[in-house]
Amino acid sequence: MNKKYCKNYSEDLFSREQEYKQQGLWTGESLHDRYERIISGRSEELAVVDSRGRSLTHGDLWNSSGMLADVLTKQGLRKGDVVIIFLPNLVEWQVALLGIMRMGGIPANLPTRTDADSLTYVAELTGTRAIITTDQLGLKSTREIALAAAELCEHRIDIFFLNETVQILEKLNPKLFPSATDISKLDHIMFTSSTTGRAKAVMHSSDSLAALNLTFTERFSLSPNDAIFMASPLGHSVGTIHGARLSLYNASPLVLQDVWNPEEALNMIHEYNCVFTAAATPFLKDLLEVKWHSDKLKLAPMRWFLCGGAHVPQTLMERVEKEFPKTFVTLLWGMTEGGLTTSLRNSPSEKILTTAGIGLPGLEMQVVDSEGEMLANGEVGELVIRGPGVFIGYFGQSDLYKSLITAEGYFRTGDLATLDESGYLRITGRLKDLIIRGGVNISPVPIEDALSSHPDIFGVAVIGYPDERMGELLCAVIIPKKGITIYYVGSDELLEYENSPESWVKLDWKKEIEFTFIARIIVTLINEVGVLNSITSTIADYGGNISNLILNEKDNDFYNLIIDINVNDNKHINAIVESLDGLPVIESVKRFVG
Repeated sequence: MNKKYCKNYSEDLFSREQEYKQQGLWTGESLHDRYERIISGRSEELAVVDSRGRSLTHGDLWNSSGMLADVLTKQGLRKGDVVIIFLPNLVEWQVALLGIMRMGGIPANLPTRTDADSLTYVAELTGTRAIITTDQLGLKSTREIALAAAELCEHRIDIFFLNETVQILEKLNPKLFPSATDISKLDHIMFTSSTTGRAKAVMHSSDSLAALNLTFTERFSLSPNDAIFMASPLGHSVGTIHGARLSLYNASPLVLQDVWNPEEALNMIHEYNCVFTAAATPFLKDLLEVKWHSDKLKLAPMRWFLCGGAHVPQTLMERVEKEFPKTFVTLLWGMTEGGLTTSLRNSPSEKILTTAGIGLPGLEMQVVDSEGEMLANGEVGELVIRGPGVFIGYFGQSDLYKSLITAEGYFRTGDLATLDESGYLRITGRLKDLIIRGGVNISPVPIEDALSSHPDIFGVAVIGYPDERMGELLCAVIIPKKGITIYYVGSDELLEYENSPESWVKLDWKKEIEFTFIARIIVTLINEVGVLNSITSTIADYGGNISNLILNEKDNDFYNLIIDINVNDNKHINAIVESLDGLPVIESVKRFVG
């Protein structure tokens, strides 16, 4: 493999279309046409239900989405107009998705924790014509954020409030509407983070997303009667692909939870006999800890639990096998750009515990070196992928897309990985996270895994810090569990524990870093896997040195993190704050004054 990149988007897409049509992986059928076809005779069956007790049958969903499509059309929306869905996990989400597609629009989605500035950015990037949100059910924040974004945006955006009826905000707005998109095959836009802190607009076709849904359906033998439970936000790609679109693809019931509550989740899983879900590993941990008072096995209906975002520790898997014997738990590797791997039920236990599984049908994976040459099995390099479920480009960022697509049509994921002789994938880190010490490339992942295995450690991130002699020092940023104190090696407080070395987490603070002053910031962050690493990596990228961290639980979904950072001046800390504020895992960040 060489380092030449795909220079012609149209030729690449045409070539893929011909190849995957021949394989039967691309059919050209839109999701809404497929849904209309397969719900024939099933109008009274459950389509979607949420944790607020509201539900729609297939007939209700089809009729409601049709009414929304009519309203959007009468308001002047055209084929190719981008419409952002800015809704929590409510039945209205499915109405919005189906309605946008039926009027010829391009759905785009963001989690409701997105701030007004980020919403404005993606709206301007994609030329968004309208935002669908809600102002009922106590969800005033979505209304306020959507209105603020509409005011900030350089072009006109209409705001639609989707409740029992569809309402549009009527107000004078002298701004002009953007032009409708004219991008071949574009069917859906999702957003993912970038190293700049600004989102990338990932474009998918109906065929690329249908391929993901098809291969998932086949691998896990999902039928129209198999209910999907989804507590992951539908605004994220996991919720969109494996919840919203997968349920429409199979016309299967979608059971939604808006605010994460593990006990409520278990009750809903049992009530609606949910057999499948995809979620971050902390969701699984929380379900294990729930005090279950029913005589029924805790997670009995669930056949498949796919964990994304982080390796599932062996100790956790052992508990899962004991407490959830009817549930197959496996790591889901994937990205918004497409390409998915999981283990199979008949996979060797060692593969389930230590790998991200094997690719879904049609997915081609290679591991390459810095020159683009394919490496042998077991060697660490960058993972590159191609297949029917891989995206078709970045909206408004064609140069970025071209830079990441090789001449052979492989997408450069930026993930460091190995492949074994059986095709099992092992993710070892991110390319940009490599620590180079003395000319040796060091992945932080195995070090983080070793540290995180300690029972008293809540979170850890290993980062590099500049070193004159060796290039970089390895630095571990550790958050202990509540009630646990980490002492400096040699401190008086540590002496009383000298006879209990098995309880130590040994940290060697070799270097004192002196800057002009210490600035304190307060970060409200989402309780998701990898959050700490994103924050610490961003601070390190901007030359900040963390001297202290304090974690306070806010609720099940959020944590308040107090961070003391050694910085040079106000300009330095302001740059760090701005960069952190752009991360999708951050709800808010502010300077502490006092």
